[in-house]
Amino acid sequence: MEPIKVGLIGLGTVGAGLAELFFHQGQRLDRRLGRPIRLVRIADLDTTTDRGVRIPEGVLTGSAEEVLADSGVQILVELAGGLTEAKEFVLSAIDSGKQVVTANKALLALHGAEIFARAEAARIGVFFEGAVAGGIPLIRSFREGLAANRVQSICGILNGTSNYILSRMTDQNEPYAQALAAAQAEGLAEADPSLDVEGMDAAHKLAIMTSMAFGGWIEFNDLPVEGIDKVEDLDIAMAREFGFVIKLLALARRVGTRIDARVHPAMLPQSHVLAAVGGVFNAIHVTADPVGEVLFYGLGAGRRPTASAVAADVLEAARNIILGVGLRVPNLGEPGLEQRRLALGTNSSDELLARYYIRINALDRPGVLSKVSGVLADFEISIQSVSQKGQGEASVPVVIITHQTREASVRRAMERLQALDVLARRPVKYRIEDEV
Repeated sequence: MEPIKVGLIGLGTVGAGLAELFFHQGQRLDRRLGRPIRLVRIADLDTTTDRGVRIPEGVLTGSAEEVLADSGVQILVELAGGLTEAKEFVLSAIDSGKQVVTANKALLALHGAEIFARAEAARIGVFFEGAVAGGIPLIRSFREGLAANRVQSICGILNGTSNYILSRMTDQNEPYAQALAAAQAEGLAEADPSLDVEGMDAAHKLAIMTSMAFGGWIEFNDLPVEGIDKVEDLDIAMAREFGFVIKLLALARRVGTRIDARVHPAMLPQSHVLAAVGGVFNAIHVTADPVGEVLFYGLGAGRRPTASAVAADVLEAARNIILGVGLRVPNLGEPGLEQRRLALGTNSSDELLARYYIRINALDRPGVLSKVSGVLADFEISIQSVSQKGQGEASVPVVIITHQTREASVRRAMERLQALDVLARRPVKYRIEDEV
């Protein structure tokens, strides 16, 4: 029986994990497919570094074009990363009739509409389970398992590096810089960690999930994103004192006729289903009708978890080939979804209500609190509790927990507070996510 032939571009961490599965555990893949499947071509600019995988002679090349031009390759796996070249690889594979597998979240978040439109027109499958939440079978669940549901909300921890840092700050009382250094020492954060700690990695994943879950494409640049790089150990301690934990959340929910989607640090009650998700783990809570609540949990990154997801995609692509169909299930779960645009934000500021944590660093002078509370009152923001730490210093931190209020009111109040001459530093706010 003629084997299904696979080509791989990119032999980094995940690529090496996929190669290990093929070359060391290939019989398992053959059994699952019911037919031989072989990784026959691998391209990477670095052809000399030992990845800990025995690669057969003649498989590895330094030219991606050799893999793309090989007419025998039926499935192209893109794990090179980046945007421009990766996009060219994927589109070239689609145009030549190859099934495509990728774990490139940034590529899909920014150029997915073009890629999926091209693939649908050519009746080609594009599989991307590894792009979101590593080894957690999330994309397949949105595409098929939840196909009969109307999703109401998504709330998730989607970046393991940020979650690891916040967990160390919470559990070991480490300041942000020390926790970040620990993540880098463990190989969990890059030398330049900005993609993780500034929230962009989580935002790429949320953009893909939101598009699939709510039935229309979103423009990535319209997504509000805030990272964890400004979270201080004082905020962690105050969260604990008030019964909360701080997590970097990726959220999307229906608000009226629009979708409120965002990535930012938020305070969760310690009883919240996501509050106990620690370390490098990811978790995604989905509310939908008629299924109700569903929770996905597992390792969201890494060589083996992501390689597991990529291998599952390769097998699904191979099944398309065996059946003689280029596209059995629409790539995004609905035909033409990438042609429709979702409206982000809310219909009015009245529709989004939440409690807020506000921290100010006030000069130690009489009347400061009355000025601050006066600003909040001007915007009809009711105070639930106040805590002041320290005394007799040049400035003292004051933490305010509000009752439920409109986000627009809090935003305008923060602008007014920032202009006060009694504050030593820029005020900080975090939304409190009370609902599961």
